[in-house]
Amino acid sequence: MRTKRPAALGVAVLVAAIGCASGSTSVRPAVAGPRSQAPPAAVQTDVPGATSRRKPLAGKTVGIDPGHNGKNYTDPAYLHRQIWNGREREDCNTTGTSTNGGYTEPKFTWRVAKRLRALLKAEGAHVVMTRHNNHGVGPCVNRRARIINQAHADVGIDIHGDGGPSSGRGFAILLPVRDRYNKHVIHSSDRWGHVLRRKVLNGTAMPTSTYDGSNGFNHRNDLAGLNLTKVPMVLIECGNMRNATDAKLMTSKRFQHRLARAFAKAITTFALRHRHHHH
Repeated sequence: MRTKRPAALGVAVLVAAIGCASGSTSVRPAVAGPRSQAPPAAVQTDVPGATSRRKPLAGKTVGIDPGHNGKNYTDPAYLHRQIWNGREREDCNTTGTSTNGGYTEPKFTWRVAKRLRALLKAEGAHVVMTRHNNHGVGPCVNRRARIINQAHADVGIDIHGDGGPSSGRGFAILLPVRDRYNKHVIHSSDRWGHVLRRKVLNGTAMPTSTYDGSNGFNHRNDLAGLNLTKVPMVLIECGNMRNATDAKLMTSKRFQHRLARAFAKAITTFALRHRHHHH
C-alpha cells in the first residue's frame, strides 16, 4: 500500500500546478449558476466534468506500439526491406508469432493496446499509436520509433508476445542499451521498466520469464524501438505464446484487460514521478 502514496501526492501537486496556471479557473463556478434549479442528483452527475481538469495524465503524451500487424504476412517484400535500427541493418518488420491454436501475436498486441488506449484517455492522456487497426501492413520498426519520438511522448511502451521454447513461461521487459540516439533516456527507461515490472506482477497472473533475461529484465541492443528512442521506452514480451499456460492467459479477454490495466497504472505512476526533458 505504501507505494501508492507518492503517486497520490504527485496528483495533488499536479492539480495545484494546473490550478495556478489557468487563470480561468476562478470563473468556472459561475457556469454552475443556471443549473442550480436542477435536483441535487443532477448536480451530482456534473461533478466528474467539473473535476476533469484533475485527471492524472492531463498534459501527458503516451506512445503505444502494438507489435507487428495483422496483414504483415501478405507482403514479404515489404517486410524484408532493410532499415537502419540504430546499430545495423535489419528487416522492416516481421509477421510475429502465434499460439499453437493460431491466435496471432498482432491480434494480441492490438487488443491490449486498444484497451490501454481507452484507459489512458480516461486518465486524460494524449495517446499516440504506431498503427490504427489490425488489418494493415507495417509500419517498419524505425518508423514506429519515429512516430513516438516526434510526438515527444513522456513515456512509450512497445507491446509484444514471445514465441519462445514451449517449456518456458513468463513476461520479459526489454531495456535499451546506450547508443548515440537513446543516450539521454537510458536511466529513465530503466526506471520505467522497474515500475512496469512491479505493476504487471501485482496486477496479473503472469510470472517473470523463466528463459529470457533475469528477474523479468533483459538489455537489448538489437531492436530499433529501443535503439532509436528519444523518450523513456521499454519493450515488453507479455508472455510466451508457445507455452500452453501462457497462451491460455494471453488469449483470454480477462487477462488482456488486466494487463492493460497494469500497464495504465504503471504509466500513470511513472509519468507523475518522472519529469522528462526533451533533448
